[in-house]
Amino acid sequence: MTHKGRKKKTASRRHETDHDQVIRLPINGILDLHAFAPGDIRHLVPDYLEECRRRDIRQVRIIHGKGTGALRRSVHAILARMDIVRSYRIAGPEAGSWGATLVELKKAP
Repeated sequence: MTHKGRKKKTASRRHETDHDQVIRLPINGILDLHAFAPGDIRHLVPDYLEECRRRDIRQVRIIHGKGTGALRRSVHAILARMDIVRSYRIAGPEAGSWGATLVELKKAP
């Protein structure tokens, strides 16, 4: 799976504008959001989950980090709107605790 993410501006490149770059993601049931800008997740999470479902991967772990909880709330809001999501919950201590969400997807028709 590929995803277009935004490249962050750096202090040494002030004159460079943001541009899209292709990021290749392994489809293995683990989505680590640390490498993405918060604005990218609104498309990334649904696209990744759809691809997992197509590959019959129905247990997915989304790593959003602990931080302030804003990214976790955004991920949960996305999951709540997706009809392919059977359920989701905060991970247990062995899987990242409140820094990750475990998602169960419905079986593809």
